[in-house]
Amino acid sequence: MKALKIGNLSVAVPVIQGGMGVGISLSGLAAAVANEGGVGVISSAGLGLLYRDFSGNFLEASIHGLKEEIRKAREKTMGILGVNVMVAMTNYADMIKTCISEKVDIIITGAGLPLDLPSFLKKDSTTKLVPIVSSARAAKVICEKWKSNYDYLPDAVIVEGPKAGGHLGFKEDQIDDGNFSLEKLVPEIVDELKHFEGKYNQQIPLIAAGGIYTGGDINDIMKLGASGVQMGTRFVTTEECDASVGFKQAYINAEEKDIEIIKSPVGMPGRAIFSNFIQKVRDGKKQPKSCPFKCIKTCDISRSPYCIIVALINAVKGNFENGYAFAGSNAFRATRISSVKEVFQSLIKEYKESK
Repeated sequence: MKALKIGNLSVAVPVIQGGMGVGISLSGLAAAVANEGGVGVISSAGLGLLYRDFSGNFLEASIHGLKEEIRKAREKTMGILGVNVMVAMTNYADMIKTCISEKVDIIITGAGLPLDLPSFLKKDSTTKLVPIVSSARAAKVICEKWKSNYDYLPDAVIVEGPKAGGHLGFKEDQIDDGNFSLEKLVPEIVDELKHFEGKYNQQIPLIAAGGIYTGGDINDIMKLGASGVQMGTRFVTTEECDASVGFKQAYINAEEKDIEIIKSPVGMPGRAIFSNFIQKVRDGKKQPKSCPFKCIKTCDISRSPYCIIVALINAVKGNFENGYAFAGSNAFRATRISSVKEVFQSLIKEYKESK
């Protein structure tokens, strides 16, 4: 595999581990992936709940939690570390500022267009900025706005296709429409980025995500112009993943029919593994009485059937009566818990065999 270049960073194995919240990808998984030559990514979502012993104030606990996870990851690796920050989070600015002050290698941000992201950089900042998009149009808008307002272009762009786990940047009727497939999106976005690369003499690698599970998948998508991939689902069933054994077992137990598109309180469709909790929601048995966290800008408590952050916290602990696991379309392919090292060895072997 050819190394992935993101600015002056060289990623030996062109694999970015997807940021998975709440509490799925923290310092443990991120450090393990970085040690294998990929980019390890900490999810900043919901850290205020995971670190509520530090402070009852969700925003304060979130900042503290992010600093702690970055510190713990750095103790375990000299590799490349990133943090995933969702634009839709109410503490988005706090999380971005914390990442930059902690000199994280890469900020990856999606769930909305991060049009002001370069404004947070300082003169001595070394952090690379990588937005997630779901269309060539979104990539163009970000490049144009960043260049005109901040004289900055993305250090790389991630395109997340409709087979990804968690919240999806597509309407429900687009998810199974071939016109929105990752294989269609990659060449379109590569062409869009070439315009900016040529005009400003700067490389903007495209990283493909969503439904990529094997080394063969990596080979196929790189043939279409991607410079690397982002993978989340494949890393959930690893020893180093920060989720509980119960959460990982949900992936191993899942059959293909169990992986469904659900309606999320944040106003986007999402892909998850069916659970008793999802059935209870469909039966109208869930309704939050108040919102103690105000974690997502687009979440309306008066219309939400449940609190998503509480559901995801319950799931990471293995409690599926009161939560559910987000998962990519290939989650059912997991058969056992392995190490991150084994996953990398398998990906490289599969990649070579598919050449």
